[in-house]
Amino acid sequence: MRKVQRVAAYAVIIRDDRILLSRLAERLTSKELWTLPGGGLEHGEDPRDAVVREVHEETGLDVEIDETAHVYSSHMSNTWRHGRRADAHALRIVYDGWVPVDAPEPRVVEVDGSTVEAAWKPLRDVLDGTVPTVAMVPEVLEQHNAFRLQRVAAYALAVRDGQVLLTRNSARGPHPGTWTLPGGGIDHGEDPRTTVVREVREETGLACTPGEVLDVTSTHFEGTAPSGRREDFHALQVVFEATVEAGEPRVLEDGGTTDAAAWVPLADLGADRQVRDLVHTALAARERLRT
Repeated sequence: MRKVQRVAAYAVIIRDDRILLSRLAERLTSKELWTLPGGGLEHGEDPRDAVVREVHEETGLDVEIDETAHVYSSHMSNTWRHGRRADAHALRIVYDGWVPVDAPEPRVVEVDGSTVEAAWKPLRDVLDGTVPTVAMVPEVLEQHNAFRLQRVAAYALAVRDGQVLLTRNSARGPHPGTWTLPGGGIDHGEDPRTTVVREVREETGLACTPGEVLDVTSTHFEGTAPSGRREDFHALQVVFEATVEAGEPRVLEDGGTTDAAAWVPLADLGADRQVRDLVHTALAARERLRT
């Protein structure tokens, strides 16, 4: 019996509650079957290059991948390969991958390849078997965890004439469409006050003078990062009381996580506008310091 060994590279690409899958061609299976995008390594090809190439061929999307991977091995001693019985050994190198949040809908680019369709499928339907998949998919998902990221950020609470300065999260940011305090991640080696000045300038166009620390909060959630990567995200948020120069706020940063800035009346925070908890906790901390 002929011995066959195949090495292939795949990507687990999850966005919110959906996973990107490819449907196998009818010449490979008599029934509908979906798999992770990926495929066999060419001779001399690096696995990372292979998975980027394969994902593009099968979905039309440009994928970023993690530095590490899981390796899965399967052995079928009596199976059919290309019309002959074979002793088949498959090694599958599986990377955590992600595509931009504004990427187009997936489509197959490769002609006469092993897949005929690409689509985002509800993760729950894949896990409960509603979407039929090859055996590799549930095996990989059972061990898959979102990338863990801890981030320290600094924010400004600026209140003037009964209004608070807020910014709105864009489609590239967490919780798109919600309003929060201007601010962002502290760069390595950066003083938090410098962060506040920089971020307020980028997100509102206004010069800022940070004062005392009002509060340090913690939030933990799982979601899609601006890069498109699925993350188990823990944020530590340092909130400064701040004053800003006069003027109408406007977003200077292009393509960032903020798409609007405004002075919002304090009386409107409980109305139709969606406001993050950080705003309320910062205002409550400010009130406590004044009583």
